[in-house]
Amino acid sequence: MGAQRTSFEKLQRDRARKAKQAMKREKRLSGDDSPEDAPTVELTTEGELSAAELLAQIELIHKQLDDKVITFDEFEERKIDLMARLPID
Repeated sequence: MGAQRTSFEKLQRDRARKAKQAMKREKRLSGDDSPEDAPTVELTTEGELSAAELLAQIELIHKQLDDKVITFDEFEERKIDLMARLPID
């Protein structure tokens, strides 16, 4: 019998954790402690969010891409996931 595959949610949590670790590592290496540059929103992959919260997360991943914290492929995956979570009335 084959091994059980990892769930999509677990993969998303792992990616978010790795991105957060990369941001912390980059900040530590650059020596930048200015609070105005710190992101005010963390990426979440669970639960319902308002449209404003989702747009804030999209803005955060754009900043991470600009700061080269995440790759373009990771950016695209996260953007698609976040866009799919936008509530449509």
